[in-house]
Amino acid sequence: MSANPIVHWELMGPDGEAQKGFYSSIFDWKLSQAENFPNYFMTDAEETGVAGAVGQGNEQMPAYSTFYVQVEAIEESLGKIEANGGSTVVPRTEIPGTVSFALFHDPAGNLVGLVEAETPAG
Repeated sequence: MSANPIVHWELMGPDGEAQKGFYSSIFDWKLSQAENFPNYFMTDAEETGVAGAVGQGNEQMPAYSTFYVQVEAIEESLGKIEANGGSTVVPRTEIPGTVSFALFHDPAGNLVGLVEAETPAG
C-alpha cells in the first residue's frame, strides 16, 4: 500500500436521488443509503475499485466531484498544502465514530479531500 492511498471519492449534485438514478442506470452500481446521511449513497469497493458515494451536495457546493487521500494528520497536511500554494476549503471536520476529513483546493483549483487514517472515537 502506498504511503497516502486514495480511499474514497464523491460525485455530488443538487439532487441526490437524481445522482443515484443516473449513476446506477449507466454503470449498474448498487448504491446503498448511508446510515445517518440523507441523500448520500455508497458504492462497494469491489464494484468500483475504490469505495465512493454519489448524492446531494450542500448549499455552498451543490455539485462537485472529488477524491480523498488518506493521511496520518490532517492539520499537518493542510499546513503543507497551504505552504505549497493550496488553500483549505473545509477545515478538519470530525464525524464521531466515522471519519475525520477536510477539503482543499490545489493551486489549479481542483477540489481534493483528506481523510485521517485513524477513525475518531464515537
